Order: sequence, then structure tokens, then C-alpha cells
Amino acid sequence: MANTRQTTVMRQRRICHIRKRLSGTPERPRLRVTRTLKHIYAQIIDDTTGSTLVTASSVALKIDGGNLAAATTVGKAIGEAAKGKSIDKVCFDRGGRLYHGRVKALADAAREAGLEF
Repeated sequence: MANTRQTTVMRQRRICHIRKRLSGTPERPRLRVTRTLKHIYAQIIDDTTGSTLVTASSVALKIDGGNLAAATTVGKAIGEAAKGKSIDKVCFDRGGRLYHGRVKALADAAREAGLEF
């Protein structure tokens, strides 16, 4: 129990450190990735207005999100949806997670779909 709490606290600290220097603007909104054990979520956020511009998730796509294939599918979906709203450049917010595994797979698929970050 104590190790779980320590892990959560440390991840929250990493999130705060990242968000201090990373903010979404209308020209370059923020691509936020949230990963749970069962699903993966991605949303593109404009922090100046506080609005979500585009969203994609393994829940919305009705796929099992606990694997690399699902992360790749969600990455392609978020990239295509962003292109539909004429969003080309984003800044990547990994949510305090390592740039590895499912987070990396989603980012690579979004890049292949045409997003720059």
C-alpha cells in the first residue's frame, strides 16, 4: 500500500513539473495521453480557452486498450481527427509516464497520421 501511494505521489510531482513548462496554445495545442491498465485515452486541448478540441480513446473505438495495437489505433484516430480540424502541430504531454511502450506507440502512430511534435 505504501509503495502504491509513493508511486502516485511521485507521478503527480512529475506531472506538475511537465505542466509548468508545457501549455497548449491555439497555434499549438497540447496532446494529452492518459493510460490506465485497461484503456488508453488521448485528447487535444487548447489551454488558453480550456477546451478540448479532439478526443480519441480505446473506449470510444470499442477495442481492448491494454496493448500496443490499441495504442497504435488510438494514435491513428487522434491524428486523423486532428487533421479533420486542421490541427497540424501539437505539444506532447505524456502525463508523467515514461515515453515507452503504449505511450510511444500512440505518439508514433499520431506522427504517421500527420501530426508534428
